[in-house]
Amino acid sequence: MRVEVATTDDVDRVTDLWVDLARDQRSYGSHLRAEANRVPVRETIARHASEDTLLVARDDDVVGFVTVGVETGSYAQDCTRGVVQNVYVAPERRDEGVGSALLAAAEERLGDLGADVVALDVLADNDAAWRFYRRAGYEPHRVEMEKSVENDNHSKE
Repeated sequence: MRVEVATTDDVDRVTDLWVDLARDQRSYGSHLRAEANRVPVRETIARHASEDTLLVARDDDVVGFVTVGVETGSYAQDCTRGVVQNVYVAPERRDEGVGSALLAAAEERLGDLGADVVALDVLADNDAAWRFYRRAGYEPHRVEMEKSVENDNHSKE
């Protein structure tokens, strides 16, 4: 297995894997719909491929992927934050070091892009992901909180 910068030939396979990721993340509370986002995700994946910010793990086929980027915004900060997104490994290839290899390659790529620190999001209920990132040296930095607005006067149907 090797990790490398993806090509545009990988876009459809990675899009399929992203849909699998989104479907899986629903069990941890993600609000993203899997199949309903296929078209915009394919466009995003294609952009990452063209910008060399999509990395894939492959044998004969792509078995995992990660996207990266450098955070931009209008606020001055004392560091340049790289962002790791969408670390995914096909279920049949988990516990083989694929995720660790993808994460290490993502961190290296972000360093090449000028990042001083690396950030990522993890769903609060995904204990396995928390353990994986903690073992890789990640610590909580920001915590996002959420609550439903449903009450007696307002409900979702």
